[in-house]
Amino acid sequence: MPKTVEEILQLEARASFDYFWKEANTDPNSKGYGLVRDGSGKHNRQMASIAAVGFALSSYPIAIERGWITKEEGLQRAQGTLETFWNHAEHYKGFFYHFLDMETAEKNLPFYDCPSIIDTALFLNGAIVAASYFGGECATLFDQIYERIDWNVYYDEPHNLYFMGIQEDKGGFGHWGNYSEQLMTYILGVASPTHPVPVEIYDGFDRLDAEYSDYKFISAVNNPLFTHQFSHAWFNFQGIKDKNGVDWHENSVNATLAQRQYAVDNPNGFKTYHENSWGWTACDGPNGYRAYGAPPYVTGHEIEFFNDGTIAPCAALGSLVFTPEETKKAVEYFYNEVPGLWGEYGFLDAYNWEEDEIWIAERDIGIDKGIGLLMIENYETGLIWDLYMQHPVVQRGAEMLGFVKD
Repeated sequence: MPKTVEEILQLEARASFDYFWKEANTDPNSKGYGLVRDGSGKHNRQMASIAAVGFALSSYPIAIERGWITKEEGLQRAQGTLETFWNHAEHYKGFFYHFLDMETAEKNLPFYDCPSIIDTALFLNGAIVAASYFGGECATLFDQIYERIDWNVYYDEPHNLYFMGIQEDKGGFGHWGNYSEQLMTYILGVASPTHPVPVEIYDGFDRLDAEYSDYKFISAVNNPLFTHQFSHAWFNFQGIKDKNGVDWHENSVNATLAQRQYAVDNPNGFKTYHENSWGWTACDGPNGYRAYGAPPYVTGHEIEFFNDGTIAPCAALGSLVFTPEETKKAVEYFYNEVPGLWGEYGFLDAYNWEEDEIWIAERDIGIDKGIGLLMIENYETGLIWDLYMQHPVVQRGAEMLGFVKD
């Protein structure tokens, strides 16, 4: 029997939390206690994602408030995880590596052998939520981890930008040169009491204008929706403008509506796309993991979008706070009309219905489960926003950057 969207959202929230609770190292004697797998399934079982840990730390207060676990259970997992990151997780100048070994907490996989500023920031966001909710030793551990980070290692002063990555023996490479998911790194970087970057770094990245149909917004180059969602999962930009008058919340609303409109227009005639089947982000696809995107092109940056009929439910779910009615209709369609898309942890990562036989991703991905869970909670209660926004680090960073109530 078809379920209502309210029922589906509750099922998805609980199943997504189960991912973070079950796909974790739960051995208290392990150096990797609390680490969470990058993805479910049979492959890469030893690979933990520090970004997924950030979502996991945020999920524990949700689970406690909804009665899925006790506060004692949540505190034990959160505090033990933070102890892992303070005592064992491999880092460089405080920045952790994108992927860690589930057991040893050492960096995992040669391809990701540099410390990651964005993944460290995603972890820190979850640590802030845990610090605000549990207080005590969790708050102390967050302070220690945060104050150890030397943000200047990632700061390219001549260009007034963050580097995209760091090689310990060669220095920085690439840049966070355009708007993307990195708004959180400016809040965290300027607020550091020990190694801050200058407030002027917020002026360094380009704001690239994009337009599709009736929607205008500042966009990442290839416009995957996670770039408009990840910082917003913790920082509540509703009713806030930056010093330049930019409303980042409204910007994400327009970016989401533009994506959905592209699915409605469907200029390439993909069978999968329509008004209730939309959402392009970084996810699995028939030809592997990639950052799927959709037009519009941003000024001066015409690129080839990854666009092959693949849809990720987390892309629509992650925009629940921006486009609630459009997202709810998509969620109902995903659950009631796409066979095989529901698994142990709720919606599987993606589907593609271009052939007679539907392709369904074989796994869930931690960050994709996380963005849906946090946005469901923010839409229904605002809990994660409240916990994050009340923390002194966030308040200090926002004030320094000039984020003010409209």
